[in-house]
Amino acid sequence: MKGKIEIASSIKANLFQKKLTNCSYDDLSSNILLNQILVSTLKNLTKTKDLDKGILTEIVKLQRMFVGVSILKINNKHFKLLQISRNQHFYSFLMNVCELIHLNSLPDEKEGSFLFMNFSQDERKMNQLFEAFVRNFYKIELKDIFKTSRETIQWQFGVPNETNRKYLPQMQTDISLENENRKIIIDAKYYKETMTVNYDKEKIHSSHLYQLNSYLLHQQTSNSKTKNATGILLYPTIEEEFDLHYTYQNHNIYIKTINLNTHWSNISKRLREIVL
Repeated sequence: MKGKIEIASSIKANLFQKKLTNCSYDDLSSNILLNQILVSTLKNLTKTKDLDKGILTEIVKLQRMFVGVSILKINNKHFKLLQISRNQHFYSFLMNVCELIHLNSLPDEKEGSFLFMNFSQDERKMNQLFEAFVRNFYKIELKDIFKTSRETIQWQFGVPNETNRKYLPQMQTDISLENENRKIIIDAKYYKETMTVNYDKEKIHSSHLYQLNSYLLHQQTSNSKTKNATGILLYPTIEEEFDLHYTYQNHNIYIKTINLNTHWSNISKRLREIVL
C-alpha cells in the first residue's frame, strides 16, 4: 500500500475482507512545463547555426537525461504560465536563461534551424542576466544564512489619498538579503564602463548612488537591522577592480566589482566575500 487509504470506498466495496484496500496517491512526473521548456530549449540550441562544437556535444548529452519529457514549440506564453514553488526555486535562473535564448533566437532561411542574436551588446538584456545570476547564486548558495528576494519598498511619503499614491513609481530592489540580524540591499549593474568620466576623472554613476540611497532610506522601519542596512552597487569587472566604502547615517555603502572572466570557484568566493 502507498499513499492515502480511502476508508469509505474500501468498506463499500468490502475490500478489507479480501485483504485489499483502495488508496490514492500523487503520481509524480518529470513531464512538467519547466522540464518541457528546458529540453525544448536544448533541442533548439542543437539547431542553432555556428554553435560551438564543444557546447553542442554537452547539450546532446543533457538532452538524453530528459527521458519522457515532451518537446514544445516554445512561445512567449509558456513563460507567462510558469509557476515556480519554493521547492523549485533552482529553476528560476534556468527559466530566465531559457527565455533569454528564446527571445534572441531567429528562424534561419533553412527550415527548422535558428540564428542566435549576439545580445552581449545589449546592456539591458545583459543587466537582466547578471542580476538574475547574482540573485539566484545567493538564493541557492547562502540559503542557510539569508533569505534572498526582490523586495518591493514602499515610499515613505505622506499620501493624502489613493489618487496620489497610484502615480508613485514602483521601487523594487534587485537583490535583498535578510536574516534576523542583518539586511543587505544589492543593486547589480551590468555596464560597459564601471565608472563615468567627468573632466577626465572617473566617478561613480550618480544615478546609481541616488537609487541605492533611496532604497536604504525608504526601507527603514523601527527594526534596527533596517536602520543599519548595507547597500552594495555591484558591477562586473571591466578593466579595473573597485572596492570602495562609504557611510551615510548608519548605513555602510559599498561599490564592488566581480571578475566573471575567471574560474567558477573564484566567482563563488568573491560573491561570498562581498556579503559575509
